[in-house]
Amino acid sequence: MDIHQYLDQQRQRIDGFLEQSLPDSLRDPEKLYESMRYSLLGGGKRVRPILTIASAQALGCDDDAMLSFAASLEFVHTYSLIHDDLPAMDDDDYRRGRLTNHKVYGDGMAILAGDALLTMAFELCSQDSGGHGLTASQQLQIVRELAYGSGHQGMVGGQVMDIQAENQEVDLAHLQKIHSHKTGQLIRAAVRIGGIIGRASPIQLDSLTGYAEDIGLAFQIADDVLNMVGTREELGKDAGTDEKRGKQTYPSFFGVDGARQLGEECVARAIDRLKAFDSKADPLRQIATYIVERKS
Repeated sequence: MDIHQYLDQQRQRIDGFLEQSLPDSLRDPEKLYESMRYSLLGGGKRVRPILTIASAQALGCDDDAMLSFAASLEFVHTYSLIHDDLPAMDDDDYRRGRLTNHKVYGDGMAILAGDALLTMAFELCSQDSGGHGLTASQQLQIVRELAYGSGHQGMVGGQVMDIQAENQEVDLAHLQKIHSHKTGQLIRAAVRIGGIIGRASPIQLDSLTGYAEDIGLAFQIADDVLNMVGTREELGKDAGTDEKRGKQTYPSFFGVDGARQLGEECVARAIDRLKAFDSKADPLRQIATYIVERKS
């Protein structure tokens, strides 16, 4: 299969759903919806919702009814980017090749747009559409996965640890703890939600979880390397910001080549986790490789 073609097809599928899910900016409060749409529809790889789709597909499920669950991951991810870019956090001017949300709409509106995207994620994955065929218990499990992956023991907790580690000497174990929460837990949630949608057995869900944890680490390693060696044109945002903020990264421990090797080892482990799955899991296998080979 051509992974780039697959990613493009799934990205278009998700983008269409995102477009129709958000109220247009002609409704009140107009400025809020304009700010939400600016960031949510402003591009992006859509890796997390695609992982949800690919995980469900690995189990033989491919129905548009799951798009609301997949999209909820992108709502959460986009809210986190808006807040991450704020002056009180990373203070970034650019995201995805454009001015960050707060640079266009102001800090207050950016905070509220992020809040609205986060809460709308739970609205999407808790609504009773009747078309997804999931039991109430399965749907509740999906909501719980999203909450855990994005909350105090997940992404938010990791962001707190990341802020506290700036200009501090941290060991490798603590760096791994930061990123297993900040980056890894939402990726883990994305894959597990796909597993729930596809009605994975406990053994299958364990395998998918291990896969997700491995690619979550690979994703962060690749991000750290790109921040060091990438350009603003490639990344759509300023490069070299980790070093300026005094952040410990995988290249600072292992060097660029060593970090890349570590990422490749994570990918190999992730793919091995899927050995009990047939060719329907090929998108997951190739996404793992794509994660460490990407340029942005």
